[in-house]
Amino acid sequence: MPFVPSLISSSHPSTSASALRLPQGSSQTPGPLSSLVWLVPAVWTTALGLWGLTRRNSMWRDEAATWQVARRPADEIWHMVGNVDVVHAAYYLLMHALFECFGAGITTLRLPSVLATALAAASIAVVGSRLSGARVGLTAGMAFGLLPAVQFYLQEGRPYALVAACAGGSTLLLVNVLMGRDRPVTWIAYGGSVLLGGLLNWLSLLILSAHLVTLLWVRAGQRVWRKWVVVAALAALCVLPLILFSRGQSAQVSWIPPLTWHMLIGPGVLLAIGGAGLLVEGPHRRQLSVSAVGMPLLALPQLILAGLSLVQPLFLDRYVLFSLLGLALLIGSAVDRGIRVVGHRHPRTAPWILPLVILVATMALLPQLLAKRSPASRVDDVLAIASVVQTVKKPGDAVLFLPAARRDTESVSPAAFSGLRDLALAVSPQASGTLKGIEASPEQIRASMLAQRRILLVTDTPEAGRPVTARRDKVKLRVLGTDFVVVSDKQVRGRRVTVYERPARQAVPRARR
Repeated sequence: MPFVPSLISSSHPSTSASALRLPQGSSQTPGPLSSLVWLVPAVWTTALGLWGLTRRNSMWRDEAATWQVARRPADEIWHMVGNVDVVHAAYYLLMHALFECFGAGITTLRLPSVLATALAAASIAVVGSRLSGARVGLTAGMAFGLLPAVQFYLQEGRPYALVAACAGGSTLLLVNVLMGRDRPVTWIAYGGSVLLGGLLNWLSLLILSAHLVTLLWVRAGQRVWRKWVVVAALAALCVLPLILFSRGQSAQVSWIPPLTWHMLIGPGVLLAIGGAGLLVEGPHRRQLSVSAVGMPLLALPQLILAGLSLVQPLFLDRYVLFSLLGLALLIGSAVDRGIRVVGHRHPRTAPWILPLVILVATMALLPQLLAKRSPASRVDDVLAIASVVQTVKKPGDAVLFLPAARRDTESVSPAAFSGLRDLALAVSPQASGTLKGIEASPEQIRASMLAQRRILLVTDTPEAGRPVTARRDKVKLRVLGTDFVVVSDKQVRGRRVTVYERPARQAVPRARR
């Protein structure tokens, strides 16, 4: 990148009037240089996302949900979200449209997350550039794409990267307002970004708490306050029906473990760092700065989510992935300060420090980057186990799934299960408007099993599964254990296919017609 030294050594003071006093070194970099500040991180993040995008043709259970729903007709999607996963309705409809336009494939499944992460990186780069100079912005944008948690969701067929893009856009628009660009179109775009993020995942509305603290810290004027309250309230109100409706589907998140003290260590440290950073600026320097934007964005969403988890367990890092935009900003500021110190003593070496820092960081994180692109980085692989089923099945075989959610393997790869009778299924996932279908009663399942000679059981490996609690699943295991013997058992990437046969001495009762 021959242009990098000139780009990262520039830190032009702002030449235009702003609504709030900015820290020394802030920049509204004009012309081609401004384009490079966001373009380089966007291209960098896109390249990271395209590298190993297919993960060796693997797909795990969360992405399998996206895949199977996005391939349904729009009316079936509406039917399903009335029963389950309404929180992801907007995302499923978006992916349905993309599958219709570009075809169902792993690239189509994951590319939106790649592009969204690139957009988030570009947004935070512009924020850093406007607040503290081109070098801060460039570093923040490059750092965001390298963060291990971001790397995980960079290539994920789920909505969390898209939420991060909305959060980056709304933060940039708020900074624009506070720098004097208080225009109706800016507020409309701000509200739209918050609303879209909320529709993709309503917990993204936690970003409003971070923006609230930023407005308080910089002592925004009454005009800005009035507009922000109205726009934020309208966006939240538009998402409120989704929030209320999704509460009726709260059983979907019942598997999330309760909050523990060790889970609070991270958010607690972030709050302490954020508070210390803002106090260092002092009451006499309550200006629009990287700290005023980055610290609340990093700490508050995580802390509030932890508080909500005291009422109902909800604390998962992916729900607040967007908060890492604040961390990227702070990294950009820290690296910039280090370069300034070194540059004061060795002016000729200063322009080359940032490329060296990025190179060293990339090399240090290379094992993480490689690991995130491996099929083993996810808890299971629905495509790999489907291939195993195709090799071990025989004419006349039947199949059982334990738990019923493991039916996602068949939903994603129906051809691998052709010819197999699903002994437990009473109503298909599509007809029932669910992800896993509706299974028959335990007594019906038992009768169907006893009428079968060979059964394939598709389940989790011990390390990837959860304890069996459902009565239907207990019946499946009990009948298999007492009336069948294992003839084959294969495990691959978190999934397991066990072939059971009835001993030859046992008569197979005639199936009921």
